[in-house]
Amino acid sequence: MLTIDVSGVDPRIKDTEILIASDVTNPLVGETGASAVFGPQKGATPEMVKTLDDNLNHYAAVIKATMGKDLADYPGAGAAGGLGAGLLAFTNATMDRGIEIVIAYTKLKERAQNADYVITGEGGIDFQTQYGKTPYGVALATKSVAPNAPVIVMAGNIGEGVDVLYKKEAIDAIFATPDGAKPLDKAIADTDHDISELAENIARLIKASH
Repeated sequence: MLTIDVSGVDPRIKDTEILIASDVTNPLVGETGASAVFGPQKGATPEMVKTLDDNLNHYAAVIKATMGKDLADYPGAGAAGGLGAGLLAFTNATMDRGIEIVIAYTKLKERAQNADYVITGEGGIDFQTQYGKTPYGVALATKSVAPNAPVIVMAGNIGEGVDVLYKKEAIDAIFATPDGAKPLDKAIADTDHDISELAENIARLIKASH
């Protein structure tokens, strides 16, 4: 088996504390790994995904043999196409979910304790949102302190598999911000108007329900 030569690594790296803020919990390989989940987003075909996953499996095996770290199934190792695994393997790094860092820094749980409604957003929402992206993290955090507060998501695009988010009973409603079918450049140009219009309509719905 091939090995990785780390003899040329700057020795100061060992004394540097690195905190990885990862938005996803995907492992390096497998059905929810970097290749399978993120590859198709970048245009990879099923055949390409298999090749990429095989390569990352080999990469994980070499890391384990050389560094003594088993990262193939480590949550978050698949972040950024496997950059998470690289940092964990070759630096003195620890990993925490990016959303958890933001929640702690903003004191979101404390602020949400008496919330009646929670509104959050994302550029695009789909089944991947459950792997630690902002709306799902916000939903889990607020539901833990305000379980009866509906969580509403505003998204620029609603993709495949959002039903899984409803099944997890954290997100209660998802709305697309564009006010109709339009080219991407037009949707981007209309962002401020469309978000304002949707926010008003959501507010009107809330008012009408009381």
